[in-house]
Amino acid sequence: MTFPALQMSANDPMFWMMVIIAVSFAVIAAMMVVLALIVSRAVRAVARLEERVEPVIGRVAELSQQVTQIAQQGKEVAAQVGTMSGHLSMATMHFSESMAMVKDEVRELKQLVGRSAEVARDKVEIMSRSFDQTHREISQTTHFVHSKLVEPAREIAAIMAGVRRGLEVLVAPPPKPINQTYGEDELFIG
Repeated sequence: MTFPALQMSANDPMFWMMVIIAVSFAVIAAMMVVLALIVSRAVRAVARLEERVEPVIGRVAELSQQVTQIAQQGKEVAAQVGTMSGHLSMATMHFSESMAMVKDEVRELKQLVGRSAEVARDKVEIMSRSFDQTHREISQTTHFVHSKLVEPAREIAAIMAGVRRGLEVLVAPPPKPINQTYGEDELFIG
């Protein structure tokens, strides 16, 4: 089984239209792959960032628990050493402020990652819409060329072939009578 597209001549305009369409689809596919790679890199970067931040938060929580235990022990010792209690309270306050700052930074990073993902989704949607529009326009152009150029050209070619055959019949020499003998060359069908 042969495909009609493989039977086209390189001189046929439809052949070049099909080549342009095939190249367009290849470019679209390549752009989608590049976009997918960019999005996957962003997702991996966010995942790595989360993996790095989660242990730090866990350590900070452990340190916070340890500081709380120290504060409890400090209260017991506070009766004996009042100045030590003041210093420990100050250290705990600075530590909680530091932890709050770390949490704020993590929250901002998550918001930034969320915004980046939204922007990437918007860009993918824009690319998808432009690819769809390009495909529609190519289809419309192909249909227009086919209906306005190829079909009329095919009909004109068929009419011209009919006219040529008609002229050949009109201009052909009259056939020889049946009772006349033919030469050997005339009888040869080759």
